[in-house]
Amino acid sequence: MSTPTTRELLASHAQVLAGRGADGCALRVRAVSKSFGGLKAVQQFALDLPPGGLFGLIGPNGAGKTTCFNLLTGVYKPDQGEITLGERSLVGLRPSAIAAAGLARTFQNIRLFGELSVLENVKLACHLRTTHGLPGSIFRSAWRAAEEAAIYERARALLDVFRLDDRREEAARSLPYGDQRRLEIARALATAPKVLLLDEPAAGMNPQEKKDLRVLIREVREVFGVSILLIEHDMGVVMDLCERITVLDYGMVIAEGPPHEIQKDPKVIEAYLGKE
Repeated sequence: MSTPTTRELLASHAQVLAGRGADGCALRVRAVSKSFGGLKAVQQFALDLPPGGLFGLIGPNGAGKTTCFNLLTGVYKPDQGEITLGERSLVGLRPSAIAAAGLARTFQNIRLFGELSVLENVKLACHLRTTHGLPGSIFRSAWRAAEEAAIYERARALLDVFRLDDRREEAARSLPYGDQRRLEIARALATAPKVLLLDEPAAGMNPQEKKDLRVLIREVREVFGVSILLIEHDMGVVMDLCERITVLDYGMVIAEGPPHEIQKDPKVIEAYLGKE
């Protein structure tokens, strides 16, 4: 982690550590609720994610975890409640505006551009931070050329961190499953987020890939200083990685705390295993 390209990435992500609200939170969620007809999918959801924090969101199937991610990223608009990134409210913003504000996500089902190269996938995400407009695109100004060169170098640096640079010209769909997961995280980080949401990053992975994933997620936090919130069904991954865990059941928070407390919480045990 001592190469010049990595130091440049660290410098470009210095904004992350400043991306906190007056209360010290990178992401603050208060009393967020969402219903679909008569179904109350999420009720009074709350969360305080500090800068550089690594938190987990868990619960049985259908508990409302992905709905929460969709609310945070603007796919759904909350019926009520507040979502704040740093000091900026995200409620009512389009997903693209939320990404530009500094909230990025990955998906349970990988959504890479499979026909594009590994490098092109990351370069596309880097373009979220470009400043040239239509005139620059038409006339290929010197400013645009310099910006494109910077995007290329930044994308290469990201792929180097994720150990994918030697496969940069390959089609994304040709990568092994674990490498596709790494590429998806690299692409999310190319948008220079303050907060990164990981939706079941270990889904479909074998034990060795899950072990490598844990190392990678810790590395991402260390290198980029980004705050991370992850949904994950693999309790080994969650308990090993996360500092605090929020547990949902039927759309409601039933427990919140450090892993050793969550493991022993009777409400959590009942939600997963049922009553005797």
